Amino acid sequence: MPWNEMTDRGKRCVAGVMVDIIDYDDAVTRILQAAKDRHAFAVSALAVHGIMVGARDATMRHEINALDIATPDGQPVRWALNALHSAGLTEQVRGTDLTKRLLAAAASAQLPVFFYGSTSETLANLVANIQRLVPNLIVAGTEPSKFRAADPVERDEIAARIEASGARIAFVGLGCPRQEAFVYDFRQRVDMPLVAVGAAFDYLSGGLRQPPDMLRRYGLEWAWRLMLEPRRLWRRYLYLNPAYVSLLALQRTGVYCPDPRGEMPSASPRIDV
Repeated sequence: MPWNEMTDRGKRCVAGVMVDIIDYDDAVTRILQAAKDRHAFAVSALAVHGIMVGARDATMRHEINALDIATPDGQPVRWALNALHSAGLTEQVRGTDLTKRLLAAAASAQLPVFFYGSTSETLANLVANIQRLVPNLIVAGTEPSKFRAADPVERDEIAARIEASGARIAFVGLGCPRQEAFVYDFRQRVDMPLVAVGAAFDYLSGGLRQPPDMLRRYGLEWAWRLMLEPRRLWRRYLYLNPAYVSLLALQRTGVYCPDPRGEMPSASPRIDV
C-alpha cells in the first residue's frame, strides 16, 4: 500500500505528515495502556507549525511519522483531516487539554508522571498549579531543558534519570520541533509513553494566558499566541499559515504530497535537550 494511503493506526497524510484520526478519549486510552504495560510509546500534539516542519524537512518528517500518535492539535489540522480524508472529526486534540486529561487519568490509576523541558521556574509553577488541579497526582520528578544539543551518552544519562524516578508517563515541553526529535530519540531509551505537548507547560504554569474558547473554536489560537509573543512568533505565522493553506490546496488537487517516509536521521545525531 502506498505510504500516502496508509490507514495503519488511523493515520492520514497532511502535506506528507501522518496525523491520527483520533479524539481525546482514544488518545488517553492508548497512552494510559502503554503506561500500564510499561511500553515505549511516542506521542506529539501536532499543530500547523509541526505539519510545516515535517513538510519542509525530510528528516523531521521521518521522525514525526515514526511516532505512535500525532494528534490534530488545532482546528486547522482537524479541518485538513476532514477536508482531505473525510475524517469526520468533531474536535481537535490540543496538547494542553490532552495533558490535563492524561494527568487526571494518571492520578486515578496511580501512575507517577515526569515533566521534562522548559525552565526550572516554569516547572516549579507547573507542578504547583497541577497539584492544585489534580491533588492526588504523583509527580515523580522534573528536569529543565539544557537548551543545547546533547550526544547519545548524555541522552542515555537523562533517560536513566527519568526511568529511575519511577515515572510511568513523561511529558515533554521543548517546543516544536525539538520535542518531536526528543520523543523520537528517547522512545528507544525509556519504557514509558513520552508525550510532546507544545505550549502546555507555559499554559498550565500560568506563564501564558489561555486563549478564549471562541478563538479556539474558529481556529484562531495562533492569533492569540501571536498577540502574546509577537517578536518571537511573527515570522512563523506570517509565512507558515499561508504556505500551509497552499500545500493543502495542492494536495487536494493531487499535485502535491511528499513521501511520508522522509529521510532517516544520521546514526548518532546530536539533538537539543
